[in-house]
Amino acid sequence: MNKPFSLDQLNGFGRQSMSDHLGIEFTEAGDDYIIARMPVDHRTHQPFGILHGGASVALAETLGSVASFLSLEDPEHQRAVGLEINANHIRSVRDGWVYGKVTPIHRGRTTHVWDIRITDEQQKLVCVSRITIAVLTV
Repeated sequence: MNKPFSLDQLNGFGRQSMSDHLGIEFTEAGDDYIIARMPVDHRTHQPFGILHGGASVALAETLGSVASFLSLEDPEHQRAVGLEINANHIRSVRDGWVYGKVTPIHRGRTTHVWDIRITDEQQKLVCVSRITIAVLTV
């Protein structure tokens, strides 16, 4: 990541947004990864009482978008916007927390590609996602 940041700053990004509504919290960050967690509860369930796939995708996109923002060379004149995301849902979760970890696949001048692995509290794989971010000049 190109910008120095704290967990408090990362958690501040999501205030008054979807990630705040879903209860997403950033918990750990390193030179080439960020980890966030999301509760599996009434906010993130689908009608049958398990984690909604869209909530997993929202966690993945939140992680990828923030990671790209922190990787921009010139954040005053660049924006990172989602271009494409996919997800494979591996296992269901009824309650507790899920954890997403984002790592870079490619950080180029005009696109970034990120891998996001979402696991449950027992570190079992729940979802695998990949997001492509467009880097725009504004």
